[in-house]
Amino acid sequence: MLLAFLRADLVERWHWLSEGQLLDAIAVGQFTPGPVFTTATFIGYILGEPRERSSQRWDISSRVHLCGVEWSFHTANSPSETAGAFLDAVNASSLALMAVVTWQLGHSAVVDVTSLVLAVASAIVLFRFRVNSAWIVLGGALLGLA
Repeated sequence: MLLAFLRADLVERWHWLSEGQLLDAIAVGQFTPGPVFTTATFIGYILGEPRERSSQRWDISSRVHLCGVEWSFHTANSPSETAGAFLDAVNASSLALMAVVTWQLGHSAVVDVTSLVLAVASAIVLFRFRVNSAWIVLGGALLGLA
């Protein structure tokens, strides 16, 4: 869901990042520990100003904390039926947002036959063999260098 907000605001609304830069930020975040903070720091680095780096990082951090509040509220001992139904709808909406953003980012990342083959091979390795995504990113980087 966070990617949907990042794409909507940083790419489409304010045009601060391109689709490629957002994909790079996501890849860097997946490759390192603490993916949300690393992605936020990388985006701040792209934007250029030290204060923007820290404010972007804290903005993303606050969104993560809101997700944690939602989770703890949803898993409380006796949530009301209305609150539970509302949070189920929020979760369904979040899944739909993630699916749309994944499709849009995938569409901008797959630009030729080579990138299509890499995407399909990566998906197979990820889902069939359960390989850590960091190894997939590293393998893609090595293939890109070759």
